[in-house]
Amino acid sequence: MSYLEYNVKFVPSGIRKVLYLNWGLILLLSAIVAFGLLMQYSVAGGSTQPWMEPQFKRFLMGLFAMFVVAMVPIWFWRNVSAVAYVGTFLLLIYVELFGSVRMGAQRWIDLGFMRLQPSELMKIALVMLLAAYYDWLPLKKVSRPLWVLIPAVLILLPTALVLTQPDLGTALLLMMGGGAMMFLAGVHWAYFGTVIVSGVGLVATVLKSRGTPWQLIEDYQFRRIDTFLDPSNDPLGAGYHITQAKIALGSGGLTGRGFMQGTQTRLNFLPEKHTDFIFVTLAEEFGLIGAVMLLTLYALVVGFCIVSALRNRDRFSSLLTLGIAVTFFLYFAVNTFMVMGLAPVVGVPLPLVSYGGSVMLVLLAAFGLVQSAHVHRAR
Repeated sequence: MSYLEYNVKFVPSGIRKVLYLNWGLILLLSAIVAFGLLMQYSVAGGSTQPWMEPQFKRFLMGLFAMFVVAMVPIWFWRNVSAVAYVGTFLLLIYVELFGSVRMGAQRWIDLGFMRLQPSELMKIALVMLLAAYYDWLPLKKVSRPLWVLIPAVLILLPTALVLTQPDLGTALLLMMGGGAMMFLAGVHWAYFGTVIVSGVGLVATVLKSRGTPWQLIEDYQFRRIDTFLDPSNDPLGAGYHITQAKIALGSGGLTGRGFMQGTQTRLNFLPEKHTDFIFVTLAEEFGLIGAVMLLTLYALVVGFCIVSALRNRDRFSSLLTLGIAVTFFLYFAVNTFMVMGLAPVVGVPLPLVSYGGSVMLVLLAAFGLVQSAHVHRAR
């Protein structure tokens, strides 16, 4: 026990919990959000409207949610994990029936003051449920077929609903996040090898289905695949996004063009500059140095979570913390690969930087779970 922890144990329990918070993690998350607010101010032409001010308010709401979640004992979150999963699954069904439609996709519930995207909630609810499941399941049963089938079904059910919205990016994150949880829990590698081989076969089937009555994905998703393979085939159409993104990335150079001086952004050549492609905006204005700084902050957040998970003494807390770290990593890894042309454009936001309320609130609440595991661990 450290000197600080020895003295903190004499402080009243409520104050003690606040002192036990991982303040380094909070500072890192705040620094990442600051990058996003700065970029939203820039893309709005030096104005706090229409993006920076609402995003800052959501950050304050998310920070409050993080503190509230952190103060609740971790055993409570373990006990309600199934309720969280079922409740979120019902919200996905509600979206399927009555959801708000935007840009051809039905993914949101209109709450008036914001649009809630239940699929973002499902990413965390799934991690919670799988962590509780593997905490309950004896280690000797982890790789037995029946006990592997159950989490696989829990992953595939929400994934199928999300695909119908359609939202390929979120569906992929659900599958990868759920698969990572199974791997971390100790499921035998042979299952993952089978899934990889099956995945290759599925991709081949999807590509073969193009133009047939049983086409498996939407036409615009096929265009995204074509664009990924060769953006120059349609530089003014389907390849426009990634072509402009590459121009902006290249023009930023080492140190960038300067704050609010990005030509691709200022002249509106760069699409979705405040959401999915905000990393490109950052790279154009602050160059390679600015981009590496942001990625370093992301890596430090993941590192903090891994260290916290290793220090937790119960299986649920460790798996939950690692699962949230993996989910966070997948967010920024897929987004940055996407905008650099290394992966198809699938509409995944840059976490805590892209404009959007659901991702901001859900991720900060998720880090509240990480904090709860950290605060309430045995010392």
